[in-house]
Amino acid sequence: MDFCPQCGTRLIPKKVKSASQAMLILACKKCSYKNKESTGNGKLGVKTIVHNPKPMLAVIDKEQQLDVEPTAQMTCERCGNTKAYVWQVQTRGADKSSTQFLRCTLCGYTVRECT
Repeated sequence: MDFCPQCGTRLIPKKVKSASQAMLILACKKCSYKNKESTGNGKLGVKTIVHNPKPMLAVIDKEQQLDVEPTAQMTCERCGNTKAYVWQVQTRGADKSSTQFLRCTLCGYTVRECT
């Protein structure tokens, strides 16, 4: 990737036709600078970038569980815990409001609230 020496904008390849041949030059969109130093055969020194991403693997043990559900403050009727997972499901018709469920993070007791 080359940059314009006058304004610093990235130079883009541009096809220029002469009387007998067409060749590529690098040109600036902003200040119309043209790089005349291309090779005679029209190639600009193309580089191939090979991307070899390394696979990432996450190991999650039973002790290292991820909390992916949103939580809310609720006092559990069974164990007294104050934190619960919360989600909503459309259990009735589309014109009715959704049903909100709260599940205790400690004992798993689930409560349903119709909103």
